[in-house]
Amino acid sequence: MVSEKTPFGKVGTYLLFAGPTTFAFFTVVILPFLFGVYLTLTNWNGLSATYVFVGLKNYRMVFEDRAFWTSFGLTLRYVAYTVVLTNVIAFTLAYLLTSGIRGQNFLRAGFFVPNLIGGIVLGLIWRFVFSNVLVYVGKRFGWELFLRSWLAHPDKAFWALVIVSVWQSSGYMMVIYIAGLMGIPKDLIEAATIEGATGLQRLRYVILPLLTPFTTVCIFLSLQRGFIVYDLNKALTEGGPYKSTELVAMHVYEKAFLAQQYEIGQSEAFFLFAMIVGVTLAQVYLGKRLEVEQ
Repeated sequence: MVSEKTPFGKVGTYLLFAGPTTFAFFTVVILPFLFGVYLTLTNWNGLSATYVFVGLKNYRMVFEDRAFWTSFGLTLRYVAYTVVLTNVIAFTLAYLLTSGIRGQNFLRAGFFVPNLIGGIVLGLIWRFVFSNVLVYVGKRFGWELFLRSWLAHPDKAFWALVIVSVWQSSGYMMVIYIAGLMGIPKDLIEAATIEGATGLQRLRYVILPLLTPFTTVCIFLSLQRGFIVYDLNKALTEGGPYKSTELVAMHVYEKAFLAQQYEIGQSEAFFLFAMIVGVTLAQVYLGKRLEVEQ
């Protein structure tokens, strides 16, 4: 009988418990990803039975695709606003709902509910709100801001997308911040209070530094959601008007499947993946450096 402490025993134990999951992950995620990377080096259009190796030609086409870079720049702007607003609102809600106010458990559940709604459904609901409800309110009370649908104006359509995204994600991030706030030792807060620290000083010098690991997680999730958003973008604005809200994920999809330029779309998708990895690794690294031990 092979001992579990030997190398063969450890391998056997791993294969017994984690082998099926590892095999499934490798065949469903890793192999398709590697094959997709290989396809970026070919001229396969997604339909033909044959394809030819073309090297880095598709990546050169990516850098020449002005529409891709326009949508990528718009996505960076969208990510910047949604990450900041989502985390500020989520932390504010978490801070208020851990202060002992009446009905805080009910309010937590209420703020979390939007995260349970799928992007397509959420987009359709808010499309009705922006195109009908708010327009009616604007005409009824004479509010110029809502006289016309926001979705028909390029700048306002972008902000409509930001508002809905923040509204959906804030509740989820709030739960993470609540977990972090509840894990902060009360004796540290009490000690700071005894030393004469004000509420803002306790927040700045005690709570926020100890909350850094949770902030890192929330920013990571916000970045990931922002860069790959598609369903909400499709249902709410469909990239309009005049492609003014076409984020990069929608552009990649249309390039690959609607324009039938699969090889370029796949290359753009891999480029986007590399950019997301780079940004998130930098964010996690900086977050780890700011962490303090309790």
